[in-house]
Amino acid sequence: MPRSAVTALRTLSLAYFVQATGALSVVGALAAIASEWRLSDAQTALLITVFGITFAVAAPLLQVALGHLPRRRQVLIGLGVFSAAALVFALAPDYRALLASRVAMGLGAALIGPVLGALAAGLVTPQQQGSAIAMVLLGLSMAGLVGMPLAAWMSSAWGARALFLAVGAAGLLTALLIRLRVPAQAGGQAISLATLGRVLVHPVLLPAYLVVFFIAAGVYATYAFIAPIIRDVFHGGPQTVSAGMAVLGVAGVLGNLFVVRAARRYSADAMLVAGMLLLALDLALLLLVPPTLALLFGVLLLWAFATDIVWPSQQRRIVELSSELRGVALAVTASFVFAGIAAGSALAGVLYAQDGYHANLLGSLGLLVLAAACLWLSRRHP
Repeated sequence: MPRSAVTALRTLSLAYFVQATGALSVVGALAAIASEWRLSDAQTALLITVFGITFAVAAPLLQVALGHLPRRRQVLIGLGVFSAAALVFALAPDYRALLASRVAMGLGAALIGPVLGALAAGLVTPQQQGSAIAMVLLGLSMAGLVGMPLAAWMSSAWGARALFLAVGAAGLLTALLIRLRVPAQAGGQAISLATLGRVLVHPVLLPAYLVVFFIAAGVYATYAFIAPIIRDVFHGGPQTVSAGMAVLGVAGVLGNLFVVRAARRYSADAMLVAGMLLLALDLALLLLVPPTLALLFGVLLLWAFATDIVWPSQQRRIVELSSELRGVALAVTASFVFAGIAAGSALAGVLYAQDGYHANLLGSLGLLVLAAACLWLSRRHP
């Protein structure tokens, strides 16, 4: 792979890092946000859900409206909106303003994540696309390794407002780096509503989208409440939350590096099945073994390794299934991911409040079973 392409891919990876940290830092900063604006855990978790719903609806529709623009320009617009909204979050006077800023962050992110995969795939040869996508998604892993622990620590030490000021500044700096380091490409695909509808209900792609929806919902039915679970079940404080996020990040990076190499040898389907089995094993361990901090850190290692096998493998699978429509197909995939995050986060609040920690784990397992069923359906078609 040419050095210029590697530099561009690393810069796009940084964009994923900033987006993922800003989008999901609410998970680690749950207590700080609740304290700053005097919210309940459920109200704070709704900030994740609102972001996810906005992203899910906006990502494909923005490809209809703006998909004809060069993909680099789409990412720059998205980063501008995302960063400005993060600054609004930091200055928000009340809960309504917080919700509005999260809607705006979701709109900006809808022009970042879905486009990064297609932009990365266009920088390399078809044989290198699996590795290129995994390199860009390394930013998602690094958000776990550095961004999420740092967000949890910063919100605890300096407050949630300082955290989102930093997210906004980082987004603007990243936009400048992309402008300098990522080569301009021709305009993207001009997508009509009819094309979007065809891609959405395609008999092979639809069950593939549902795979990632149910995986994301299964992950977040437990993960969205990881901070309260660490506090209430494992009796840990803010430092334990930060340490748990760091463990997730380290394992996530290892999982991503594994995928970069394994993608050259194994099919996307095989990698996806392996990741789902590891997630199911992890949830079973949490259900069956008494809660201790040693268990917590062990399962978090396995959890992050598994999820960072799943996400790039699913994107690679969509690229392979969608051929020339990969831009809109990846946007729809991202919509299903964040719809799953929204649904899982909302379910997490209900399950934890009514039946506690084990209900979250059982809910996650049930959603993974649905993901496996959808994978089986999508593989039945040629």
